[in-house]
Amino acid sequence: MKRVDWKTLTEKQRTALLARPASLRSDALQKRVAGILKRVQREGDAALRAYAEQFDGVTLKTLAVSAREFAAAEKAVDPLVKTAMMDAAERIRRWHKAGMAREFSVKTAPGVHCGRILRPIQRVGLYIPAGSAPLPSSVLMLGIPAQLAGCPEVVLCSPAQADGRIDPSILVAARICGISRVFKTGGAQAIAAMAFGTRSIPRCDKLFGPGNAYVATAKQQVQALPGGPAIDMPAGPSEVLVIADASARPAFVAADLLAQAEHGPDSQVLCVSDDARLLNQVQKELDTQLAALSRQAIAGKALQHARLIRTANLAEAFAISNRYAPEHLILALNDAESYLNQVQTAGSVFLGHFASEALGDYCSGTNHTLPTDGAARAYSGVSVASFQLAISTQRVSRKGLLAIGGCAETLAACEGLDAHAAAVRIRRQAAA
Repeated sequence: MKRVDWKTLTEKQRTALLARPASLRSDALQKRVAGILKRVQREGDAALRAYAEQFDGVTLKTLAVSAREFAAAEKAVDPLVKTAMMDAAERIRRWHKAGMAREFSVKTAPGVHCGRILRPIQRVGLYIPAGSAPLPSSVLMLGIPAQLAGCPEVVLCSPAQADGRIDPSILVAARICGISRVFKTGGAQAIAAMAFGTRSIPRCDKLFGPGNAYVATAKQQVQALPGGPAIDMPAGPSEVLVIADASARPAFVAADLLAQAEHGPDSQVLCVSDDARLLNQVQKELDTQLAALSRQAIAGKALQHARLIRTANLAEAFAISNRYAPEHLILALNDAESYLNQVQTAGSVFLGHFASEALGDYCSGTNHTLPTDGAARAYSGVSVASFQLAISTQRVSRKGLLAIGGCAETLAACEGLDAHAAAVRIRRQAAA
């Protein structure tokens, strides 16, 4: 864990300090992923079964989850867990519904009406990891906005367990979201299956979901192919930045840092404060709380590149945060909401001492599928709009053509596009 005073650093040192951990996306990884994609594209289901045996240690007769498996999952999941999922789903649905885009039409000139219509993406693919920690919460975060958008087909892929079944909590979450097409495949091969289509798994128009470096790399590679699917956003390791003042509770801050660190050894956690005493206390709390974690080894590796940064004031802390563009930003400040106008780049913001980032991961209502690796400078988290097409419309009457046609002809002539000008001119002549 590195502790520094911002004012003592050169610009080069500051850039290095805020650099994300070294990515696993090496040239070798790029080649391995490309090989997986090509094999799935060539061999289809046979490749998926072979990779399941190679990577997951399971032999699969069929890839699709059956109705019987869905029913067994319902019985296997603790009723308290199912209730918690349903409670979380209701809040997630409420938040997404409030933020939905709307159709509109506006008169831009006499006889000219321009509008926007919304249409669901026809077939979307959701990837849900299930390695060391199955993520039914991600099913809710992706399945609910897809449902609200009205996507006709939703496909979900997740790796099978050693018994040949998908984790029951993932299937229960899928059913809560109305998803019935679930397939047992994971990693880059699952991305390939949804990108190209196989005998069992249909080709999807857009892919969503978190995953390891293989999954992230596969998403980027298939998106770059001619006719490849769109993806939700660039992905990298999880991250959190906490801005704290003297009013912050060290135990709370440390707990939030560790919650992010346990995602993986390449997760990045930063705490920025103008109070040296608080940073000292946070460091002590990190050592104490880390010792009690079941994922101590993973979190401990992440803390090796953690950052505790002392600033001259909170304005400087916000400047650092906006430069870093964190996935999660926690404002552990007195009267945190009054500082919200200083936030320019972040995936999601948590205001005040009781707004743990973990609440956003599960059940406060906001979406936890967020831009990482600095992508928050230009990308937003997943919303219903992520699953929709916004299509512009224009309705032009004879009167409207006469009102704006001259403008179009002038601009077309300026650009030297004679056919554009002519397409308007012949209509104006007919309308006169």
